[in-house]
Amino acid sequence: MPEPLTPREVFLKLVHGVCEERGEEIIDLYAERTHVEHPFHPLAAPPLRSREELRAHFGFSAPPGTCTGYTLRRRPIGITVHETADPEVIVAEFRYEGTVVETGEPFGYPAVFVMRVRDGKIVESRDYLDHLGSARARGQLGDVLDAVGEHYGA
Repeated sequence: MPEPLTPREVFLKLVHGVCEERGEEIIDLYAERTHVEHPFHPLAAPPLRSREELRAHFGFSAPPGTCTGYTLRRRPIGITVHETADPEVIVAEFRYEGTVVETGEPFGYPAVFVMRVRDGKIVESRDYLDHLGSARARGQLGDVLDAVGEHYGA
């Protein structure tokens, strides 16, 4: 039986898999029961706790062509992975950069992931990313800002 992937290897497979839209490969990086938070999510999204919730989050459960907004061609750049005193935990800093397919417009937004990987599977992750930058790149910033106003009663 092969050795499980290290936290660094899991992170790299995750961010590259997201950019290359390798759906089931990404989902398989997570433990069946997991805890994924987006603390800076503008609508205070609840944690994702299962592979099914992650599948829906990544849009893999939606029929093709039903996602709204622009398509992004992106890659992770400037990756720095910090190992911690806990061998299961890493802190990874990077940027998603790329081009909006429909318009050719370049975009970029920063991210920091704090991940706990046990036996080669993500059991916990706090993903800090620029949600508004992501929404802007997808052509959804106005909708997100409207939803934020509605959510917070503005």
